[in-house]
Amino acid sequence: MTAKECIVGRRSIRQFTNQPVSHEVLAEIVRTASYAPSWKHTQITRYIAVEGETKEKLSHCTSAYARNGEIIANAPMVVAVTIIKGCSGFERDGSFSTGRGGSWQMFDAGVASEAFCLAAYEQGLGTVIMGIFDQEEASSVLGIPDDRDLIALIPIGYPAESPEAPRRKAVEELLSFQ
Repeated sequence: MTAKECIVGRRSIRQFTNQPVSHEVLAEIVRTASYAPSWKHTQITRYIAVEGETKEKLSHCTSAYARNGEIIANAPMVVAVTIIKGCSGFERDGSFSTGRGGSWQMFDAGVASEAFCLAAYEQGLGTVIMGIFDQEEASSVLGIPDDRDLIALIPIGYPAESPEAPRRKAVEELLSFQ
C-alpha cells in the first residue's frame, strides 16, 4: 500500500466486528506511529490501550454526545491518547519557544494520532478519533497522572462497515500561492 493509498483509503470507522485486537498488532501500530514528527523530537504522545471493564466505564464518559459512548462500548478496544505536559513548544527553562504557547502540544498529539490511525489502517484495522467526551471523568477512570493530559479517544477494531469518502473541497479552495 502506498502512502497515498493509505491516506485516501482510510475512513473514520464507527462499527466494528467482535474480533479482538491483538496486543502484538497494537504494539506494531504504536511502533510505526512513534515515527511521527514532534516538537524538537520530544515524543510527548503516550497511548493507553483500554479493554474490558475499564472500556465499559469509559463508554459512560460521553454524556455530551451519547453516540460516542455506543461506539466505545461496541469497539473491541479503545486507545486513549495522552501527552506529557510542558514539553512540546517549551524550552528547558519552561518558557515558550513560539507565540503558540502550550497549544503546540495539541499539534504533536494530532500528528501522532493520525500516524496511529494510518498505521492501524495498514494493518486492516479501523479507527475514529474522538474529542467529545468528559475529559475530567475519563481521566479519572483511566488514572491519568497529573503530568499528562488526555487528548483523544480512538476506538479501534476490525471494520464492520465500509463508508464512502465524504466529498472533498476543491484544491483551488484549499491551496493558494503568494
